[in-house]
Amino acid sequence: MTEPIRVAAVDLGATSGRVVVAEVGPGGARLDVVHRFANTPVRLTDGLHWDVVGLFREVVDGLRLAVRSSPDLAGVAVDSWAVDYALLREGRMVSTPFHYRDPRNAAAVETVHAKVDPAALYARNGLQHLPFNTLFQLVADGAHLHHADTMLLVPDLIGHWLSGHVGAEVTNASTTGLLDVTTGGWDTDLATTLGVPPGILAPLVPSGSRIGGLLPHVREEIGGHDLAVTTVGSHDTASAIAGTVLGPDDAYVSCGTWGLVGLELERPVLADEARTAGFTNEGGVDGRVRFLHNVMGLWLLSESVRTWEREDGRPLDLSALLAAAAEVEAPLVFDVDDPRFLAPGDIPERIRAYAAEHDLRRPADRAETARAILESLAAAFAATVDRAAELAGRRVRRIQVVGGGALNTLLCQLTADRSGLEVLAGPVEATALGNALVQARTLDAVSGDLDALRALVGRTLEQQRYLPRSVHSKTPLVARKVM
Repeated sequence: MTEPIRVAAVDLGATSGRVVVAEVGPGGARLDVVHRFANTPVRLTDGLHWDVVGLFREVVDGLRLAVRSSPDLAGVAVDSWAVDYALLREGRMVSTPFHYRDPRNAAAVETVHAKVDPAALYARNGLQHLPFNTLFQLVADGAHLHHADTMLLVPDLIGHWLSGHVGAEVTNASTTGLLDVTTGGWDTDLATTLGVPPGILAPLVPSGSRIGGLLPHVREEIGGHDLAVTTVGSHDTASAIAGTVLGPDDAYVSCGTWGLVGLELERPVLADEARTAGFTNEGGVDGRVRFLHNVMGLWLLSESVRTWEREDGRPLDLSALLAAAAEVEAPLVFDVDDPRFLAPGDIPERIRAYAAEHDLRRPADRAETARAILESLAAAFAATVDRAAELAGRRVRRIQVVGGGALNTLLCQLTADRSGLEVLAGPVEATALGNALVQARTLDAVSGDLDALRALVGRTLEQQRYLPRSVHSKTPLVARKVM
């Protein structure tokens, strides 16, 4: 039997990051988070940016800790959120990457749609319209593009700084709007039409590729240890779904800052009904298609908590807030995808304004606001699963909730209630797990297709099961552990 391997999974989320040491072998997988850190955007004179240099420092610090805890560490791979990028010239950043929540993209959307009809654009890239998709951001950058010779998405940028490799891993490249959904290659004609120089698009690289070792100065910083740098599903949702025990009749909700809700398919769904319903076709590990809709996610709750903590001048007791929220009757249900909720700021006040505009009862306190957020998210998750199944011609019997949202028992129960389906919650660290599984396969510690990798997860994974209740029932949360 092949000996287990230890690898470092670098998982960068839109609000926090982590470096995880994973031991993977034929008997299963075990994770140990060795470093957690905040991912806090920076507002400069020209807008909202990511502190990618600070993130890289945290990654190197995490790798140093990983090597210290596991001297036999063999590899490292990076996944992150989608769409955002750095522009480089001769290896140097031209500017600090913008944050996708920066409002600069609005005018670019009009510019793009004046050149390419939204329906024609969907037929080419298969993506849900989101105003921050990479192609809109690139058009917003305008003349700045001509100062660059390379565009690297965030995980490719971190991988470049680790190894020197220049490339675009395909699962994240599929979120840019510039990848041909049919051929799987860069749509250089579309790029040219939109004024994006095709030469800045890095060579495409599949997940599961070896791209080098650590650069000498990185090896020195982590203690003189070299690691194989590989690609995984570098879009964090692609890795999360790879790390999920997903059955043929399951839908998924990868729930964190965003709620990514959908199905895993063999081929894209490009009907115009899918476009108007806001569904996207993104790349998954092993060529699978992630057919999903982006729901605003737990950003609504976390940003509300930040508002309340600023008001109080002290940390908020989230557990007490959620306990109070569970007792709220007849909560407000609002459209979580309303554009007003995208930008940072006072989400509770925006919820009250939404309720007033729609002649709905406004939340009276923080518990009612939190319950309105979770009830509305659950309603959106359930409706999205129903619509995805209808569009794909699939029957869904169960929903798998992974990521940080799997820890929110109230949200998971409400999702079961709203959908009428069984909900399985976990793993919380599904993204790091999927990252590690693909690394282990690339380094020949395990073998098999994506379903074989998921079977390893099933051997060691403990999940919580939630069964649907009557929405008006006072029955306690129905959570049971399953293996």
